[in-house]
Amino acid sequence: MTDPDIIDLLNSEAARINSPAFIANDPVQFPRRFNSLQDIEIASLLCASIAWGNRKMICSNCNKMLALMDNDPYAYTMEAGYEDLPDGMNIHRTFFGRNMKHFLRGLRSIYAGHGSLQAFAAAEHIAGTTHPAWSLVEAVNRRLAEANSGCGDSRCLPLNLATTALKRVNMALRWLVRDDGIVDLGVWDVISPSQLYIPLDVHVGNVARSLGLVERKANDRRTVEELTALLRELRPHDPVFYDYALFGIGMESKNANK
Repeated sequence: MTDPDIIDLLNSEAARINSPAFIANDPVQFPRRFNSLQDIEIASLLCASIAWGNRKMICSNCNKMLALMDNDPYAYTMEAGYEDLPDGMNIHRTFFGRNMKHFLRGLRSIYAGHGSLQAFAAAEHIAGTTHPAWSLVEAVNRRLAEANSGCGDSRCLPLNLATTALKRVNMALRWLVRDDGIVDLGVWDVISPSQLYIPLDVHVGNVARSLGLVERKANDRRTVEELTALLRELRPHDPVFYDYALFGIGMESKNANK
């Protein structure tokens, strides 16, 4: 990455989008409603899990999901209130009541044993791994399966960890770990912002390719690794700062083409 114009664009767009004004229309608003670590963690994981598709619909359905939990995610989880959800209740697109129950059964087990997801991540030594997000999901998936008769559920967390871009979990970790005090909450210290990976979806991948940051066509784990490695050269302590730039540049192009 040597093109100074591209670097300037990334820095200026990231600084422009990473502002309090971003919060109101983004799912990050939902974990920000809470003060306790446990509520923030559960809201982050669940809201990130349904953060795909139309942003307005995502935010509407995050609201609906938290309302089902009486806007008290930790208490709802630990009291197993989710068991009353109808399996077929649609929460967001292909995420249903049965998926939410699967997820919360596993989280209840984690919280019962460790007190917080961060403590669980520390017990699993994810900070010492090369890819903490993937290591965390592997560990959480194990607990989800144990709490659900040995079954996994890709509607909750991806199971294909060798190839998945892990976009939604990487986004949730951005919320939990980045600590610049603007948009992200920065309530975790079990890993550092330097260890985060870019939340890669179709939108971000297309922008990255249009700027010449990556060449691979697939929006998969390898592309995440390549793109994040490049962004770490620009900002070693905080590479996913540029998630805001790639989002903002892409949205401007999308709006210009309407």
